[in-house]
Amino acid sequence: MGEGDGVAYSSARERNELGQPIGRAVPDWSPALAPPHTPMEGHFCRLEPLDPSTHSRDLFDAFALDREGGNWTYLPHGPFSEFPIFDEWMVAICRQEDIQFYSIVDLETGHAVGIASYLRINPVAGSIEVGYLNFSPLLQKRPAATEAMYLMMRRAFMDLGYRRYEWKCDVLNEASRQAATRLGFRFEGVFRQANVYKGRDRDTAWFSILDREWQALEPAYEEWLTGVRNSPDGQQREPLNLTIKRHITGT
Repeated sequence: MGEGDGVAYSSARERNELGQPIGRAVPDWSPALAPPHTPMEGHFCRLEPLDPSTHSRDLFDAFALDREGGNWTYLPHGPFSEFPIFDEWMVAICRQEDIQFYSIVDLETGHAVGIASYLRINPVAGSIEVGYLNFSPLLQKRPAATEAMYLMMRRAFMDLGYRRYEWKCDVLNEASRQAATRLGFRFEGVFRQANVYKGRDRDTAWFSILDREWQALEPAYEEWLTGVRNSPDGQQREPLNLTIKRHITGT
């Protein structure tokens, strides 16, 4: 399941009274629910509504471990060299009403080690995006990072009834593109000159997961995370993308 697999668009199997092809009927569809800004609990991590008074210091210290600030290259803000400026930014983003920011808390240490958000929330269309991801070195390549993405995905599809879950990134952000593919997102294409940030142009790569695809992804995630929990060294032997492929192909 990668970028070379192509995109499975909805086929027009119906026609209107004029004989024109139209999209498939969705008679049972009703708008999704707005996401509650409440915690999401996992085995390795907990996502908490971002609170500067609780999370700023932890996050600043965790992000500071990224000595060169490479995690911020493709984000519209940062890096931050001074805590007061970082804390001020944290307060500002928490005031945004159209984005829900979460802090990813490592349950083993109790410290916040990354941030994530829901944005472009459109209950009427049933679409929602996960974005503004910044995983500190304390979170990268650890089961908690995967679990955090699973918890947000599960809430969107299973609790709130969304039908489309989006991931977007700078097309030059190879790490983000690879992460999206690993997590089971399908590559949809590139919006050219989609944005300007930090004084430079951005072409945006679009990825998505649809509700019908979630039916195979959900048990794959559960199997993979259960394997980590049951492993003596806390490591999963099979890459997540291979577990997902098995569930999709049935092999």
